[in-house]
Amino acid sequence: MTKQAIHTDAAPAAIGPYSQAIRHNDTVYVSGQIPLDPATGELVDGGINTQVRQVFENLKAVAEASGSDLSRALKVTVFLTDLGHFGQVNEIMAEYFAEPYPARAAIEVSALPKGAEVEADAVLSV
Repeated sequence: MTKQAIHTDAAPAAIGPYSQAIRHNDTVYVSGQIPLDPATGELVDGGINTQVRQVFENLKAVAEASGSDLSRALKVTVFLTDLGHFGQVNEIMAEYFAEPYPARAAIEVSALPKGAEVEADAVLSV
């Protein structure tokens, strides 16, 4: 199988020259998702918990559009502008993933696109 671009209107459109995800054979590489409302393209209001939930909702939508789902996540990378939000990420991530949890990295960064406080990407099996 050649690489296949994945697109869904249930997640924000790419804001640059990239795909929401690429499927290659039995692996899906989901691009970083920030907490944009897919309907408006704007950041969601409501603080870090709302932003984290929206990021995982966006990841979930792209995963499902690829023929996979979050239960098949192999690796998740979370980028935070404040690592002090690590606890909230853990709590909310546990709502979207079950054991065995995917491998994960959490990295503090100085800034994210559109002023987001969190971004996450994922690698999934199909």
